[in-house]
Amino acid sequence: MSVRAIRGATQVEANTAEAITVATQELILEILAANSLTADDVISVLFTSSPDLTATFPAAAARSLGFENTPLICSVEIDVPGALPRTVRVMAHVESALSKGDIAHIYLHGAKALRRDIAQ
Repeated sequence: MSVRAIRGATQVEANTAEAITVATQELILEILAANSLTADDVISVLFTSSPDLTATFPAAAARSLGFENTPLICSVEIDVPGALPRTVRVMAHVESALSKGDIAHIYLHGAKALRRDIAQ
């Protein structure tokens, strides 16, 4: 097993706790499924959100998916003019037998435009 970093992002429908929670959970579940991982394989997760998402913490959404004992932290993304709005980004550190090249980085909804070079 090796430590790997997995990137991902999603665009949230609205600045509401429900929309942020649903989008974050969808992203986390897609990352786990695409990389054949469980919550126990996750070492830590860094979440960032665009400055326009203030209704809840994305990390709170992950806790309800079995991440109660996983270190999670949220931060605000840099407010760059023209940046994609309503975006939650993730960098998860995991234990995996996959090589760096076999890791599936997941970009959902409008966030697919962020990294077409590595998005699955």
